[in-house]
Amino acid sequence: MIGAAAAAMPDAPRPAVAPSAAKASSAEALHPVAAPEIAGATLSPVGFGDLPGWAADDAAAAFSTFLTSCRAIETAPAEVGPASNPRLLPGLRQACRAARALGTAAPSSDVARLFFEANFRPYAIRPDTGPQGFLTGYYEPEVEGALAPGAGYGVPVYARPPDLIPGDAAAPSNKGPVFRLEDGRRVPYWDRAAIEDGALAGRGLEICWLKDPIDLFFMQIQGSARVRLPDGRVMRLNYDGHNGQGYVPVGRLLIERGLVPRSEMSMDRIRAFMEADPAAGRALRRENPSYVFFKAVPLGADEGALGAQGVGLTPGRSIAIDRALHGYGTPVFISARLPIRSAAPETPFQRLMIAQDTGSAIVGPARADLFFGAGPEAGRIAGRIRDPGAFFLLVPRLAGGTP
Repeated sequence: MIGAAAAAMPDAPRPAVAPSAAKASSAEALHPVAAPEIAGATLSPVGFGDLPGWAADDAAAAFSTFLTSCRAIETAPAEVGPASNPRLLPGLRQACRAARALGTAAPSSDVARLFFEANFRPYAIRPDTGPQGFLTGYYEPEVEGALAPGAGYGVPVYARPPDLIPGDAAAPSNKGPVFRLEDGRRVPYWDRAAIEDGALAGRGLEICWLKDPIDLFFMQIQGSARVRLPDGRVMRLNYDGHNGQGYVPVGRLLIERGLVPRSEMSMDRIRAFMEADPAAGRALRRENPSYVFFKAVPLGADEGALGAQGVGLTPGRSIAIDRALHGYGTPVFISARLPIRSAAPETPFQRLMIAQDTGSAIVGPARADLFFGAGPEAGRIAGRIRDPGAFFLLVPRLAGGTP
């Protein structure tokens, strides 16, 4: 339990891996970082000893994932723009330098834990809407596809159309209105029903073809896929834009209509409904007008899916966050009991996660989508997670610049 006593605890001693002025350039001073303000939540300082399971977590795995984000952070331009990180926590670049200073060899879990304790301070995120945050899961589907239609492959996967006009250049790539020109006027882009009925057919936008329209639907929800071609090769696809239409969760529709009990809702139940009645399934999918476009990415068969930060995701360590509130590379410790080993929420999940992705349904200061990897088993686990959890933001201790 985290209370006033815990909040008043002194900071843990700084181990030898703490950053120092000697690590900074001669023109750079290091000064303490204040706790950030996050809309819709209160941040309360706590000690690392107050994070449930902190000492038992595999800090080395979290460190490796953090270092992956650091490579993107340190190469991004400093100014705010499409390729930058305007929500970057002050001091995160300095923490990345300290991580690099540990050397190229992977540190032990104990050393990695000391690194985080030396370079960050934990804050409990208390959302205004309740005592805890909310967790869901996602994964990378594996589907059958072909580079040409025929032989059962008839469901096109479309690349982003060139006539797609974002309505708000400052909005994240998965949010905001999108338009097309019609008779010289901007009109909303085609919705799912229009695209399924052929609005984009014959324009050379097809990346590949699938056998099952349900596979495409779940690919679009997850934002990536491994497409296994008839010759055994694997094509990796990643999110590359959307049609600007509002996202409607079809699971919510099934619950509201009494077709699936709320306690049993999962992606497996949605798929089962669509497979049992293809016509009803098609109609249900079309009630979600949102439509996602893809691009082929040069990833190997063993590499993780590409997150919105532009780095490969790590199963069990990467999360998608609300991009309007958190920056990529942010470490977040999450404590929950989740339905991982079974359908019951009984598996302790106490891990340091790294924000590397985002999603249109991920909204709020204590809201995260946990990445579980690729394949059917990852999909089964991810599909049944809809659970509360405690969130702890790790804020860098020091930042460069003039105090």
